[in-house]
Amino acid sequence: MQRRAFLKTGTLAGAAALAGATDASRAQSTDSAAAGQGATTPIMTAQDEAMPPADVQVMSADERAGSDYMVDVFKSLDFEYFCSNPGSSFRGLHESLVNYGGNVNPEFITCLHEESSVAMAHGYFKAEGKPLAIMAHGTVGLQHAAMAIYNAWCDRVPVYVILGNHGDAALRRGAEWYHGVQDAANMVRDYTKWDDTPWSLTHFAESAVRAYKVAMTPPMAPVVLTLDGHLQEGPIAKNAALPIPRLTVPAPPQGESGAVEETARLLVEAEYPVLVADRLARTPAGIGLLVELAELLQAAVIDQGSRLNFPNRHPLNQSLRAGAVIPEADVIVGFELTDFWGTVNALRDQLHRSVRRVASPSAKLISVTAGDLYFGSNYQDFRRMQEVDIAIAADAEATLPALIEAVRRLADRGRQRAFAERGQRLAEASSAAAHDARVAATYAWDASPVSTARLCSEIWAQIRNEDWSLVSSYYSDGGAWPRKLWDFDRHHQWLGHAGGGGIGYGAPASVGAALANRKHGRFSVSIQTDGDMMYAPGVLWTAAHHSIPLLCVMNNNRAYHMEVMHVQRICNARNRDIDRARVGSVITDPDIDYAGMARSLGVHAEGPIADPAELGPALERAVAVVKSGEPALVDVVTQVR
Repeated sequence: MQRRAFLKTGTLAGAAALAGATDASRAQSTDSAAAGQGATTPIMTAQDEAMPPADVQVMSADERAGSDYMVDVFKSLDFEYFCSNPGSSFRGLHESLVNYGGNVNPEFITCLHEESSVAMAHGYFKAEGKPLAIMAHGTVGLQHAAMAIYNAWCDRVPVYVILGNHGDAALRRGAEWYHGVQDAANMVRDYTKWDDTPWSLTHFAESAVRAYKVAMTPPMAPVVLTLDGHLQEGPIAKNAALPIPRLTVPAPPQGESGAVEETARLLVEAEYPVLVADRLARTPAGIGLLVELAELLQAAVIDQGSRLNFPNRHPLNQSLRAGAVIPEADVIVGFELTDFWGTVNALRDQLHRSVRRVASPSAKLISVTAGDLYFGSNYQDFRRMQEVDIAIAADAEATLPALIEAVRRLADRGRQRAFAERGQRLAEASSAAAHDARVAATYAWDASPVSTARLCSEIWAQIRNEDWSLVSSYYSDGGAWPRKLWDFDRHHQWLGHAGGGGIGYGAPASVGAALANRKHGRFSVSIQTDGDMMYAPGVLWTAAHHSIPLLCVMNNNRAYHMEVMHVQRICNARNRDIDRARVGSVITDPDIDYAGMARSLGVHAEGPIADPAELGPALERAVAVVKSGEPALVDVVTQVR
């Protein structure tokens, strides 16, 4: 009867008496309830919540937590941020970060999903060049994070994963039984580079520094450090002499001098050398080094786009003409290629798949990649093996200075004239390809829904005078309009794609990159696909909550259009009508209101916009919001390509 009376009247008297609340706290609670959900809703005050339990164990004045020492170690590694969805298995470390560590270097960035945490770290590294750490909660948190870890593995990005766990079964609480695990990192071991489970604080410190070194040594990849909850929460003496190991990141491996010299000789003697780069530019210096080598040789360059390796407007850039350039080459050098086989061969995806060689059979093939130093076995992201004439197992960027010097030494004046003539022909071909792309962009200019070329052109008009960074993976997708229409010449202007092709990467990776760009004053812009956004829309809240400036422009074609085309291809192969190929792959009925969703998460938003005449003004308003330091979203209904 008392319970029924309590629920009916909503009085706080009984609850306040049980909690030992004062008359003042009861009045505050009643006022808060009236202002919020109604005076009948019981609400515990901040004062009540801060009161300690009647019986609690506390550390003595000469003790501190093991996780305080962990924070000291992490600070020595210069982490700026920890991205995480909160979890009890790392509650000790969480508390130490925000109290003992002051929530500064690292700062806790609140995420609404572990996959978003890892994808943010993925994008952050490619903008900043150093890792961002993430924390995941036991079995369930790591399973949520697994897809994004796989993307980072395929993209060779060093995400630093901290996994909370309770290993001692005798001390587990109820939920810790199905959130704890015997071998925590086992489920992601096939696509991480190294993991460890420290069993003492000294062990932890050494493994924390080792994990950083392993992750940052090419080929880079994610690492996992499993931290036991009791190791985090247990007390240690305040004056305990626990050292912090000094971090020394190994210098990247350089190519063997004899192989580098032979490569230079072949390049200098070639009639039509082609330089192909994919993940070459590991740092901002990589672009300048490739430009220097290409200009010495006046050689064609193809940038495959996993990083920005070469200025897209440079006259030697033949990326838009790869299909014409590769067959002419007599020497092809691949720098950190994800797929050398796919560079010199073509796979025809029809009813019967067939393969043909597109490079000349006599072309000399040379590979320079740290990928030969390490890769996994179960997950087949290493692609088909390509026979080459010279294989240099080394970091390509670190090898370029020696290769440039060898080319400079071997290129006599007689070859310089041939180089200049070759460069002139390449410049003319590049100019013609750029002109054709601009003409193609005018097709359907005034159409509704908005053409993707118009979308990219309108964005470019708004950002071209900013220190901008395209933080989404739209550079080489969707007709490659940014590559064709924008001017890319700096490392941070293009960050690459997901690596493993996992949907759900784009939105959180863009926010992570924007977080890195914020302190540099860069203007971050993403061209965000609709299907990808719905995997992790909560990251918009993270951007709003932490004031991460990002212009998110929705490329909203209301479908998983790649999958539509795949089903259409199968329909064609089976002589069936393609009219029903959209079933199961469209995102309509109802249409998603991305602007409304963004506003509900605290983000300035406009749209949906289907009239191209409305696009420019909406983007201009959104740009002003982003320049003020906040995120903004513009929802644009687009054509499928």
